[in-house]
This record gives sequence, C-alpha cells and structure tokens, in this order.
Amino acid sequence: MTQSSSHRRPSLFDALLPIVVLVALLAAAVYLFGDSASSGPNQIALLLCAGLASLIAFKNGMSWRDIETAMIKGISVALGAVLILLSVGALIGTWRLAGIVPSLIYFGLELMNPALFYAAACLICAIIALSIGSSWTVAATVGVALIGVANGLGLSLPVAAGAVVSGAYFGDKISPLSETTNLAPAVAGSDLFEHIRLMLWTTVPSIVIALLIFLFMGFNAEVAGDTVDRIRPLLAGLDNQFHISFLHLIPLLVLLVLALKRMPALPAIFLGALLGGVWALLFQPEAIAAQAGVAQADLAASLKVVWQTFYGGITVETGDGALNDLLSGGGMASMLNTVWLILCAMTFGAVMEHAGLLARLIEGLLAAVKGAAGLIAATLATCLGSNILTADQYISIIMPGRMFREAYEKEGLAPVNLSRALEDGGTITSPLIPWNTCGAYMQSVLLVPVTDYLFYAFFNLINPLLALVYAWLGIKVLRLTPPGAGGFPPRPSTKPL
Repeated sequence: MTQSSSHRRPSLFDALLPIVVLVALLAAAVYLFGDSASSGPNQIALLLCAGLASLIAFKNGMSWRDIETAMIKGISVALGAVLILLSVGALIGTWRLAGIVPSLIYFGLELMNPALFYAAACLICAIIALSIGSSWTVAATVGVALIGVANGLGLSLPVAAGAVVSGAYFGDKISPLSETTNLAPAVAGSDLFEHIRLMLWTTVPSIVIALLIFLFMGFNAEVAGDTVDRIRPLLAGLDNQFHISFLHLIPLLVLLVLALKRMPALPAIFLGALLGGVWALLFQPEAIAAQAGVAQADLAASLKVVWQTFYGGITVETGDGALNDLLSGGGMASMLNTVWLILCAMTFGAVMEHAGLLARLIEGLLAAVKGAAGLIAATLATCLGSNILTADQYISIIMPGRMFREAYEKEGLAPVNLSRALEDGGTITSPLIPWNTCGAYMQSVLLVPVTDYLFYAFFNLINPLLALVYAWLGIKVLRLTPPGAGGFPPRPSTKPL
C-alpha cells in the first residue's frame, strides 16, 4: 500500500516485532491449551499483536482513523468466505440428518479388504473427509476405528496412521465444505470452485501416487485377524440410525454438477443445504423423530427439526461415542469459532499490511525471487515456515496470503495460483509438525507420534513437492488476461506459462 510522505518507513525491527511476539504467544497457547488453541487463545494472540502493530503504526506517523479503516477493509475481504462457511455449516447439518453423509461412510467402510488395508484406509478417509469437509472429525472417528483394526490385524500402526492422515487431508483439501478450502481463495481473492479445480492438478496425482505406495505396502504386509468383525459394529450403527441408500448420493451429484456449471459457491452450497433438508423430510422420518424426541414427528415437528438443523446441526446417540462424534454436528453455529479466528487473523494482517510491515518483511525475499516459479516456491516455503513458527494452519494460510497477494498481481498471475499454493504449502504440511495444532491433534486421537507416521503420510509429503515441480515446469500456472474492451476486470487465462 502506498504510504503518505508523512509516514516513516518501518524498520526491519518494526516488521519483525509483531511476528516474533505472535509466534511466542501462539507457542504459549499450544503449550497451555493443546489442540484447543484455535478455539480462543489464538484469537486473543492475534488481536494483541494487531494492537502491537497499531502502536508501531502510530510511532511511524499513522492515525487511528487510517488503521481502523484498514481493519474494516481487511475484514471485508473475508466476508464472502464467512457467508460460504455459514452455508457450509448448514449443509453439513442437513446432509447428516438426510442420511447423505452416513450413506457415504457406510459405502466407504464396505470397501475395506484386509489385503488392501492401507490403501482402503486412505481411500475411505478421503471419501468421508470429502463428504464432511473435516480431516479432524475423520481422524477422531473413522481414523480411530481403522487404527484399532490395524492393531488387531498386526499391521504397522505408523503406516496406518499415515494412510489415515493422507486420506483425511486429501478429502479435506478438495472438499467445498472444508474451512481451509474456503479460507484460501478468500484470502487470495479467487473463486472457490476455480480454486478446487486448479488444486485437482496437484492433489489427484499426489493421492494416486500415495495409493499406489499403500497398495504395494499392503500386498507385502502380514495380516492376522478379521477386519469384517471390527467394521461390522460401525455398519450396524449407521444402519440403525439412518436409512442408507444410493439415492442419498443424488444431492452430492447435484452439488458437483452445480460446481461444474460454475455456479458461484454461496448459492450452490446453500441450494445443497436446502436439498439436504428436503431429503431428510422425504427419507429420514425416524431420524427426525429422534431429533425431536418423539416416537413419530408430525409435519410441524419435522419442519422445526430441519429448521434447527440449519443453524444448530444434529446430535446422534448410538451408544458408541466414536460413532456419535462422526454423525453429530454441523449447523451454522459450528462455524462461528472459525469465523472468529478468520476475523481476528484478517484484522492482524490488515494492520500489518497497511503499516507497511508485511512489505518490509518480504521485500528482501522478493528481491531474490525470479519469475512466477520463484514466487510460488517462496509461497510454499513461507506457508511451511508459518506452520512451523506459528503452529496453526489457519495462520499459515492467512498470513502468507496477505504477504504475497500484491506480488502475484504485479507478476500478472491469477489469484487462483496463490490460493492453490497456500493449500499446497499450508494445509497439507500442518499435520507433519508435532507442535502444530494439527499435528498435536492427530497424535492425540490416533495415539501414534507424528515423528512415527511422518514418513508414511505420503500424500502430505508428495503434494508440496509436486506443486514445486509444477511451478518450475510452468504446468497449470495461470496468467491474468488483460481487461476487455468493456472494462471488465482481468480473468484467469487457461493458457499456462
């Protein structure tokens, strides 16, 4: 941002101080609160550091009015993503009530085969994470069950954990229901579905390579025990709670068609949520009655349950805690903590940007960067470094996104290149770092140390490397086309560099 001549240029110490303090506070948050650090502590750390950055801006001659205006403008950048996230919460709730998510889980578990355990575990986690948009939920439910199956079969727990993490993060990364998948394009200024389509070029080959490795390892593993005996209780629990049918995959197909037709994300996802509500009324009267707490729900009670599901999600009681966690949740309220984190992070980033602190931080780095490939490589490295230093995947997306957005514009690169790099370098690497909230969480639920499964999370290792190769070879690196005669803004060109 161009600064007034009355504003002093920030020093390198000015730029580094808020970052150093933020890293210290985030480390303290992880130490004190563990995997709950993103549920309040990190937000406070971000606001405190936004205040520190504001004081530095005052010192350099800026007024509070300018800083406040920058904060509001920074937050406004994320408002589109906030609306999408609220719609995603509604969709998650109605799709669980409608039996769409339970059907996907059911059919995924039926794919299990002892001789193909590692690949099947990865594929099942990928399918379920794609359907619910949460790697954490998948790991804590299906992932825990699969680790138990691996233990019973005498298979390697680190390899099994690597398969779970690989599948969970693949599905999470390309799911339009995922918080990070919505966050990255919001920060970069790209479209959600354009972002997902471009990510497929790096994620699909990465998961295919990972599955082939898991297949090879599975064929050479010694298996003992009966997988079916361990999976059967989960299948029975799903069947008891919901009507399971391939008909319940129709709303998912509708959403995919809308995405392929390039309908904007917000109306597409909200229409998907509405369709989930209709599906629940048509096919899940028993589940609706259970939510209403009655033997049989009339029309008014059924409508009330569906209405509540949009904002409050559902609560399922099966007698199995893991299954309850897998099937319960959703609703707009479930996204409020993430919205809170986004608003705080965008506030911090806006002050850092307006005060010239971000520009001061990266000017040395950008001076050494040559061309589009170097810029993408620098983004990937910065996201990984942010995951290591800040211990939070959301911040590893937001902070580099704010830092590099202007540089991508100057280089003539479409914003979708930045959003893909943020996910390739930020989302994917977060569970590979033991002190990161994602790594700490995976270790706590799978009971396998990050240092043990690290080298078997093949998707998470391959994806950033493949993204780097694509950048240097110029594969699917999109340029902005010039504005048209009618004055329309630049649009991404499908022509690679």
